[in-house]
Amino acid sequence: MSTHVAQRIDYAETLPHRQKLIILAGVLLGLLLSALDQTIVSTAMPAIIADLKGLEYVAWTSTSYLLASTTMVPIYGKLSDLYGRRIVLLSGISVFLIASMLCGTSQDIFQLIGYRVLQGLGAAALTSTAFAIPADLFSPAERPRYMGLFGAVFGLASILGPFLGGFLTDSLNWRWVFYVNLPVGIIAFLFIWRTMPTLSSGIKAAIDWGGSVTLVLSVVPLLLALTLDKTLHAWDSPLILGLFVTAFVFGAVFLYIETQAESPIIKLSLFKDQVFSVTMISSFLNGAAFFGAFLFLSLFLVNVAGVSATESGTSQIPLMLSFVVGSIAASQLVARTGRYKPFILFGFSMMLIGFYFMTQLEVSSSTRDVVWRMLVLGMGLGPTIPLLNLAMQNAVPFAYMGTAVANRQFFQQLGQAVGAAVFGVILTTTLTDQIKIQMEPIKTQLPAEYQKQFDSFDLKSAAAGSNQGQTLEQKMTGSVNTGFDTLTNQLTAAVEKKDPTAIDALVANPNLPADLKAGLKAGQIPPAALPKILAGIESGRAPAIQKAVNLSKDIGQAIKQAFTNSITQIYRDAIWLVVISFALVLFGLPEVPLRKTNREAPIISE
Repeated sequence: MSTHVAQRIDYAETLPHRQKLIILAGVLLGLLLSALDQTIVSTAMPAIIADLKGLEYVAWTSTSYLLASTTMVPIYGKLSDLYGRRIVLLSGISVFLIASMLCGTSQDIFQLIGYRVLQGLGAAALTSTAFAIPADLFSPAERPRYMGLFGAVFGLASILGPFLGGFLTDSLNWRWVFYVNLPVGIIAFLFIWRTMPTLSSGIKAAIDWGGSVTLVLSVVPLLLALTLDKTLHAWDSPLILGLFVTAFVFGAVFLYIETQAESPIIKLSLFKDQVFSVTMISSFLNGAAFFGAFLFLSLFLVNVAGVSATESGTSQIPLMLSFVVGSIAASQLVARTGRYKPFILFGFSMMLIGFYFMTQLEVSSSTRDVVWRMLVLGMGLGPTIPLLNLAMQNAVPFAYMGTAVANRQFFQQLGQAVGAAVFGVILTTTLTDQIKIQMEPIKTQLPAEYQKQFDSFDLKSAAAGSNQGQTLEQKMTGSVNTGFDTLTNQLTAAVEKKDPTAIDALVANPNLPADLKAGLKAGQIPPAALPKILAGIESGRAPAIQKAVNLSKDIGQAIKQAFTNSITQIYRDAIWLVVISFALVLFGLPEVPLRKTNREAPIISE
């Protein structure tokens, strides 16, 4: 079967520079919509839960968005090649704005989840086309000076989102975190509608319906298997195994269909190009490493450094700021030198250094110790993402630019999902083992009733001070006081009232002297002796409380050490992802000179 390509307009040469910049501004505003939504909604989530209830389903407000946006990215990329970027981008903004308005009107958690699916469908159109449009507007040699702006958008969203979300939720209500999308989206829509041409690749072919359906039927089960709560659905549960099998079967069918399709969603022949293959693999690994670094950093800040959740979010701003600076600086250097490979390698080198420094975090590390390490890591992350995209765009035939760019975005997002799942397993497994190891030296000091409790995995929340509003120290000292109060009441009832239940409980108490137990059992202790007995008991309260305080500190320190060891293990594992990416780029990525024009011979057949 053949794919025909009509003569396309070279917009890089025909459009005025001013119009290009206006179009680019509209694209960046549209991309900001998608990026901002991911950070602004999480801030408002406590207020959403309080209003709509459904705490057990709240994770689906994010999962549903992720499923829709990731699955549809390659499909929209192909549609933009067939019908032009303009119609896909305008449709995506329209769907996103309608969904945002509906999210703001949600009356229960299930409505919100459904509308978030619709919002994810719109967001996929924004991200899949936004990264391809610079390829339409500028030649490869010109693109680097604008590529850094896309990293700046995500950096701005990560900084602005939490503050804006908190302000709107506190000042108005949570519904405005969705309504705020409307003015920004309308401006972006008007920019694009009035100034952007079709931006068509010239390719003429039928839609790959079989590929579209089987792609959805393979990616959705895969993402569900990776993201479902493993405390409810274990990795070896029938549901998770069934989802993996479904993903594998439909994935195999999808690959077969793509080999037969006239115009496939994922053009497998592109993988014959070494640059394309290396950038796809590196984007997957980079997505996994980046998301792992960002996702688990807050756990260290909250559970070890002891900052609040709000302070943790603020502390991560330097990571995004250095990411933006690194992205813009590297892009400008590429624009001046015409070379991209050295700067990609520099980015991965900085990531290796940053991850290594992260592995050196200790229990005593302060927020400042974390911040400077994040600055190094961000400076490495900044150059790699836009420059991998640039290298791929420079090597791919223009007729398949939308498909190729969307595929890179798809592999990066898939890497993030896989990275989150794999690193989550590593954290859970390592933390459980580390808690046992760190607790062993002090376990023998604990009363018997505490030992079983502190063997459980819930220790981490107790040490973090989230045990129903009580710190570990408060819980332990409260238990000591309760024990002494109970003992006092039992002695009073046994001596004054000869209460048989109280006497039996006291006789069974291993901490009471044998002669006192014998006297209680024989009924030979007169009421006049009770004050002296109680005074003796009470004299032990203060030392017991102090012991509980000391134990709680020891346990808290042990849990912090367990968290530190577990999180630094994640960074040690992430280093290998970066090492592989570095080696792939160093030995497998040929540096193709940046073309001065988008003109090329049309591709007539597959």
